[in-house]
Amino acid sequence: MSTINVEDNIRPVPDQELINIADYVRDYHVTSNEALDTARHCLMDSIACALMALQHPEAAKHLGPLIPGTIVPNGARVPGTSFQLDPVKAAWDIGALVRWLDFNDTWLAAEWGHPSDNLGAILGLGDYLSRKAVAEGKTPLTMGDILHYMVKAHEIQGVLALDNSFNRVGLDHVLLVKVASAAIAAEMLGLDKEQIIDTLSHAWVDGQSLRTYRHSPNTGSRKSWAAGDASSRAVRLAMMVEKGEMGLPSVLSAPAWGFYDVLFKGKKFSFQRPYGSYVMEQILFKISFPAEFHAQTAVECALILHPEIKNQLADISKIQLTTQESAIRIISKEGPLYNPADRDHCLQYMVAIGLLYGELTAEHYEDNIAHDPKIDQLRSLMQVEEDKRYTEAYHDPDKRSIANAIQIFFKDGSSTQKIEIEYPIGHRRRRSEGIPVLEKKYHQALLSRFPKRKTQQIYDLCLDEDKLTQTPVNEFMDLFLI
Repeated sequence: MSTINVEDNIRPVPDQELINIADYVRDYHVTSNEALDTARHCLMDSIACALMALQHPEAAKHLGPLIPGTIVPNGARVPGTSFQLDPVKAAWDIGALVRWLDFNDTWLAAEWGHPSDNLGAILGLGDYLSRKAVAEGKTPLTMGDILHYMVKAHEIQGVLALDNSFNRVGLDHVLLVKVASAAIAAEMLGLDKEQIIDTLSHAWVDGQSLRTYRHSPNTGSRKSWAAGDASSRAVRLAMMVEKGEMGLPSVLSAPAWGFYDVLFKGKKFSFQRPYGSYVMEQILFKISFPAEFHAQTAVECALILHPEIKNQLADISKIQLTTQESAIRIISKEGPLYNPADRDHCLQYMVAIGLLYGELTAEHYEDNIAHDPKIDQLRSLMQVEEDKRYTEAYHDPDKRSIANAIQIFFKDGSSTQKIEIEYPIGHRRRRSEGIPVLEKKYHQALLSRFPKRKTQQIYDLCLDEDKLTQTPVNEFMDLFLI
């Protein structure tokens, strides 16, 4: 006679991991001036990325209401367009635009990702709530509120990523965008602690994206809209809980059926530090060129070498690339590259462009340039190896370097110097050097979409911290209306 195990149906208290995030979102007050000032620059950088993405038809085709012609009362705006959307679709559109060119901020740890991806949810929902408040005679959210929400979203995503590698179990980092955006969206909607926990539980139990679209042989454009998809789903889940949807308290720890057992090989999350404002203070900006962040310093090295080797391309016998383990695992590729999404995640391609052209822009990933035979010729000469010192410094919380080095050898036995760069221009250690470049990036992006006078109006507002933080969200978003 067989024995059937009967499941214990006593409903447990919520997982502590959910409680900790809910407590942080509700109770923590951001006091770090550095974090808030960095958030302001992150806002500028992210909008710059979104405006530049609008120049690409493959991005623009996804935008607008699901049913053409639909206009939502008090609908959220999408910067650089005339769309007026529900907050879920607005989050999708804004998030997709910010991420499309692989040019927004980056966080590198056991898991990597792009915390400004959460801005889709924060701006989309924030604009809608502000317009709704004004229509009801209430006080709208301010851009100062948005900056505080940004710091917290960055922190949730980044702290979860410090010690926990989701990519090693095949999951994409946009899972953390969904979790962080869900927590912040719930707080923006005024939900209580229990409801924030319920919202988080749905973010964890949801179907999670595989990394398939980021890796050979399936690299494709889904990686450019995956974050928008995650942030919009977060807003949807929070709005469902607002209407009374129940949560799943042991979504992480439930034996057999919880996230840990099903998707994380039975391992619990570990945490390097409590939630605060560390991530925003340490965030990495992609300032000079759109390239997967593990390759940023490699491209800088290539640009330094370009003047020396541009007339000796036929004489090169070997190109030695020295990098960190993560770069080798994520973006080192040989063989054909089939589309722009494939190319901007190929270390060798990005270095080849830098050596050949002395610059790297989004246009360099397009077919008309990629078909240049000199690119693949240079790729074939590249040898990639790990320097364990680079890998150790990459994981060191006091350094967080992203080192790369390039040395070029010629057929006559001569060689260039080994060019090594540990910290990219977007690193915290190079803030004073990087911020003026970031502001220039923002100004140029504004000019790509708006007349000079409007550009200067928006730019001056964003440089004036006091004025910006007091600006209602709906009025700020109206500035970007086409």
